[in-house]
Amino acid sequence: MDPFQQMTDWRRNMDHFFGEQFWNEFEHIVKPTIPAINMYQYDHEIICIASMPGLRDLNKIDIYVDHATLELKGAIDIAYTGGTVIKDEILQGVFEREVTLPFPVRKDKVHANYRNGLLIIHLHRLISEETNRSKVSIQLDDDD
Repeated sequence: MDPFQQMTDWRRNMDHFFGEQFWNEFEHIVKPTIPAINMYQYDHEIICIASMPGLRDLNKIDIYVDHATLELKGAIDIAYTGGTVIKDEILQGVFEREVTLPFPVRKDKVHANYRNGLLIIHLHRLISEETNRSKVSIQLDDDD
């Protein structure tokens, strides 16, 4: 009997017993999140490098920036067919990853490049030209 089929049957039985949402709480422990990300902070910039092997269609990846949040959505699909899988360590599948940035970034100045299986996202610090400064009035208290 195929050991992977036994795992699938076991998982299906556990889903039936506990409910399908039960495993969502443990998924990050059992399976690391994808894509794997390295992030580098500079004075006014952030470089985010995401591992995305086998990406052929750049339209299958969505990048969103909102204030101090970077969100990546898409799918990693190596799509190698033929033969029997004997080792399966490269993480793939549909993903939705949200990363908190160390500071707010500009939405109008985000650059993304894909090279050698890496998605490189260059973000620039938001330095607001508007000021929230307001004058505070001082009241004189009488000593009476």
